[in-house]
Amino acid sequence: KTTGFEVNVNKTKMLIQSRRNPRQTGEISMEGDGIEIAEDFMYLGSKFHKDGEENHEITRRIKLANDAYFSLLSVFRSKDIHRAIKTKIYKTMIRPVLYCGCEGWTLNKKEESVINFFERKILRRIYGPIKENGIWRIKYNKELYKLYREPEISVTIKLKRLQWAGHLQRIDKERIPKKILYSTTGGRRRAGKPRTRWIDEVEEDAKKLMGVRNWKRAAQDREEWMGLVREAKARHRALAP
Repeated sequence: KTTGFEVNVNKTKMLIQSRRNPRQTGEISMEGDGIEIAEDFMYLGSKFHKDGEENHEITRRIKLANDAYFSLLSVFRSKDIHRAIKTKIYKTMIRPVLYCGCEGWTLNKKEESVINFFERKILRRIYGPIKENGIWRIKYNKELYKLYREPEISVTIKLKRLQWAGHLQRIDKERIPKKILYSTTGGRRRAGKPRTRWIDEVEEDAKKLMGVRNWKRAAQDREEWMGLVREAKARHRALAP
């Protein structure tokens, strides 16, 4: 008010991550009524939910990628288009829709399974069944990825997250993303098992996928870090299930 700015109540929404009603507990203190407390909202192409969980955005991304797949279904069904072209279409027009913004995700086992299942559905459409002893059957996962020659999409997401983590580690400490990464929040933790932190996932992925224990030190050299990411991708391409 001292600078002449006012909040337009009709255009304002609030998203508060709390198990309690923020109006009843006094967590919100703003003059005037009519401000909508939203359960979720879109920001820079990603959905944020009041419970702080990322499964809402992951589910939305899978649906968008599925819509993109069905819009191209006639292409994937066509017998006149080579497998290599179909694979390239998947990589350039469907897969990016799925993992857009994935650098900030923390995936649990169930979410990894759902994402990988979606990818295999498309790969089975591309590569078709196999005839064995006179009987047609769908290809096993190992057979699919041997033809696809790429890691599972969950591994690709983890590598993209590692790439972004290296960038965060190198930027100036005064930058907002760096401050958010190493900031802590006050208050009491809710009962039950704590959520897996993003930085813990990065540390675990660096050990499992790249064989790096001190990822923060390795990420200081951009060329070395990018080389480790490319090496991990090549290694897991060869070891694809």
